[in-house]
Amino acid sequence: MRLKRLLPLLALAAAMAATSAMAQTTLRVFSGGQNQRPDLMRKLFDRYEAANPGLKVQIETGGATSDLQRQYLSTVLNAKDPAIDIYLIDIVNPAQYFGAGWLEPLDAYVGAPAAALKNHLPVYQQSNVVKGKLAAMPGFADAMFMYYRKDLLDKHKLPEPKTWDELSAAAQKVMKAEGDPNLQGLSIQGAPIEGAVCTFLLPYWSQGKEFNDASGRMTLDKPAAVKGLNQWLGLVDAGVIKKNVAEVKTGDTVNEFKAGQVLFAINWSWAWDRFKDDADSKVKGKVGVMALPAVAGGKSATCIGGWQWAVSAFSKHKTEAAKLVAYLANKDSSRFLAAEGALLPTYADVYTDAEVVKNVPWFKDAAGVMGFGRSRPMSERYGEVSDTIRTTTSAVLARTRKPEDGVGDIESRLARVMR
Repeated sequence: MRLKRLLPLLALAAAMAATSAMAQTTLRVFSGGQNQRPDLMRKLFDRYEAANPGLKVQIETGGATSDLQRQYLSTVLNAKDPAIDIYLIDIVNPAQYFGAGWLEPLDAYVGAPAAALKNHLPVYQQSNVVKGKLAAMPGFADAMFMYYRKDLLDKHKLPEPKTWDELSAAAQKVMKAEGDPNLQGLSIQGAPIEGAVCTFLLPYWSQGKEFNDASGRMTLDKPAAVKGLNQWLGLVDAGVIKKNVAEVKTGDTVNEFKAGQVLFAINWSWAWDRFKDDADSKVKGKVGVMALPAVAGGKSATCIGGWQWAVSAFSKHKTEAAKLVAYLANKDSSRFLAAEGALLPTYADVYTDAEVVKNVPWFKDAAGVMGFGRSRPMSERYGEVSDTIRTTTSAVLARTRKPEDGVGDIESRLARVMR
C-alpha cells in the first residue's frame, strides 16, 4: 500500500524536476560590441523569452571592433569552451570558424541552406554556406557607403560623381572654392585595419575583377590591383586625400566628417547615426548617401559587412540555440532592428517597408547601394588573408612599398593560403 501511494508522488516529483530543469535552461549569447546594439538584441531576447517561458537568455558583450572581437572569439572557441552557446560573428568569419570545427552545422535544425536563406540578399546566402553546409544565419547587414556633403554639392551645382575621376574633379573644385584649409576631398581608411582590406578591393572590384573563385582559390589580376592602388595615390597627389592616409582609421573618418572637415567619406552604415544624432555633429541635415564611384568604364562596387548568428559546436544546448538563431534571423526580427536601430536588413523588401522607411528614410538610398555589395574573400584562413592585404595596402599608401611590389607580395603570400 505504501508503494502504491509513493508512486504518484514520485511521478509528480519527476515531472516537477523536469519542469524545473526546463525553466532553468539558459543560453549565453555573445552579441558583439556597442556598434552591434546589444540593447536592441536584449529586446529581441525578451520577446523570445516571453514566447518560450522555459528559456532564459544571457548576453555577453565585448570588443569595440571586429578585429578585437575576432581575437576574443578565436581564443574562446579554440579552447572549446562550452560556456557560450551562440556567437554574433563578422561576415568574414563563417568559413574560418566552420573550417576550424568551431561552429555547429545548422541544416539539421533549420533546414537546407537553399530553403533557410532563400529570402535573404544573395551575398548573405553565399557567405553563410560553407562546403554546402549552413554555417550561420544572417543577423543584420552592413556595407561601406559613400557619404557626402549634399549641401556643398548643391551649393556648387555639382551632381553625384559616378567615377573616381569625377569625384576628384568635384572635390578639387569645392575645396578651391571654399578656401578652407581643413576641408578634405575624400577620407578613406589606410591604417592597417580591416577597413584597409576594403580600401584595396573597392577600385579593384569596380574594374569587374574577382579576387577569388567560387572554391576560394585566388584569382588576382595584378595589373588591375596595381591600377587600384595607384588610383588612391593619385588622389593623394591631387590633394583630394590627405597625405597621412596610411594612419587613418574608421573612427578618424567618422569624426572628421562629423566635424565638417570632409566632402566625401567612405564608411560603414553605423556612421550615419553619428552624423545625424551626435551633439557635436556639424553636418546634421547636410549629408547624402550614394553608390561608390567606379573606375572609368567599370561598375560601382561596395564592401559588404554584416553580422551572422552562429551556434557553437561546443554548446550543450544546440537545439535550443538553433531555434533562437532562426528567430533572430527571421524577417520580423530584421524589420524590428531596422525600424528601431537603423541596422541594415538582410532582406531586400524590408528596405521599402513603410514603418522602416518612416523611421529611417535614408534606407531608400541604402537599398540601391546594397545591390552592389561584394563579400571579402571567404577563406578558412581569413586572418592571414586580411593581415596580408591590410598591411600591404597601408604600406603602399605610406609609400614605403611601391604598388607593383605590394601586389607581388599579396600574390606570393596568398597563393599558398588561397589554393
